Amino acid sequence: MLRLSKLTDYGTVVLAHMAMRPDATHSAAELAAQTRVGLATVSKLLKQFNRGGLLVSVRGAHGGYSLARSPEDISAVDIIDAIEGPVALTECSSDHSQCGLETVCGVGHNWQRINLTIREALRGVTLAQLIKPAFSAPPVVKIDVSAIRKPRTN
Repeated sequence: MLRLSKLTDYGTVVLAHMAMRPDATHSAAELAAQTRVGLATVSKLLKQFNRGGLLVSVRGAHGGYSLARSPEDISAVDIIDAIEGPVALTECSSDHSQCGLETVCGVGHNWQRINLTIREALRGVTLAQLIKPAFSAPPVVKIDVSAIRKPRTN
């Protein structure tokens, strides 16, 4: 199963809260109280987002963190990469592949293509979009049922 960590989920919640007031400076304590994510977790996330270039830190009595870019310029893939590292579905999809079968594998390039497609889809979703209420119906996914085999009946 492809699944992101709980830390990435919490990180998205924290950034979404910050995106509601993108020009404000937010303290870790304020974000923890408002999002109900633990202070230690919020602090860890803020440091990771700062290292990832999504936040800037401001020192001093009125210091804290603010978004480094507008919510429209921060994508879901930026958020995931800052917490999880680059999205890689398989070993051969990562930048530092160490798969011993790479030279003889016939499917590795296709996994890389799938990985790039997923990254592009995540790049197409912005923080600004994530904070908007989702009142619309989910997207319709068309499945070609003619390709599905029907079980035999005896």
